[in-house]
Amino acid sequence: MTKLYRIQFPAEHSHDLSQAEAYFHVMEDGELVRLRLHDYDEIYSRPGLYEQLFYDRLKCKSPQKVAELLQRSLSSESESCTELRVLDLGAGNGMMGEELRRLGVSRIIGADILSKALEAAYRDRPIIYDDYVVADFTGITADQLRELKDWNFNCLTSVAALGFGDIPPEAFFQALTLVSANGWVAFNIKETFLDTSDQTGFARFVRELIFSEYLDIYQLERYTHRLSMEGVRLKYYALVGRVVSPIPDGFLKSLNV
Repeated sequence: MTKLYRIQFPAEHSHDLSQAEAYFHVMEDGELVRLRLHDYDEIYSRPGLYEQLFYDRLKCKSPQKVAELLQRSLSSESESCTELRVLDLGAGNGMMGEELRRLGVSRIIGADILSKALEAAYRDRPIIYDDYVVADFTGITADQLRELKDWNFNCLTSVAALGFGDIPPEAFFQALTLVSANGWVAFNIKETFLDTSDQTGFARFVRELIFSEYLDIYQLERYTHRLSMEGVRLKYYALVGRVVSPIPDGFLKSLNV
């Protein structure tokens, strides 16, 4: 039986905090332990807490939405999900991997910078991933890169992991280079990242990528990612595209991000 945690959200002032700063309390052994929503290593170490927090309480729908749009895109080209070999970047404890497996994806490799994520994925969803790599994609080793290339990825997914420092532009770009020509890319981003007023590095990188000659966009949908702790709907974009030609090494450097 899955353990249920006693979770408490702050009574006030939480609306002044960014998503990266937002925190909650969980009752353990009679004491309240304070955790940030982005303290993933601490959350993953507590079986079932991630699901209870983000999916039961905050109603996160992103894995289902991104998987749905990916399937729709493949169907438009009369292609099957069974032909996909997916690199799931920022895989965490396997929520997106589980959705991909439901679609019938043939090969799924998880990747995350946290060893706690790998432990949680194998603990909670032991049959989802064909392999799982713990790596920093901003400084990936030659051996790790060689092993990943051997999978011949034709799809990259990344859900609820982009733009908050969890996966910087350099890491996402490195993962993109592992996708073969005509391969698929499916991810989600906060809605402000498509607003030109947002001049952060990741926002500029994503905007340039979307409008570049290297990616054809198949789906771009605004939707509710999840609720904030105050019950406000947080809007994101889910995007599915196809890599039509190799992205040059200088693409990222040209943006000065």
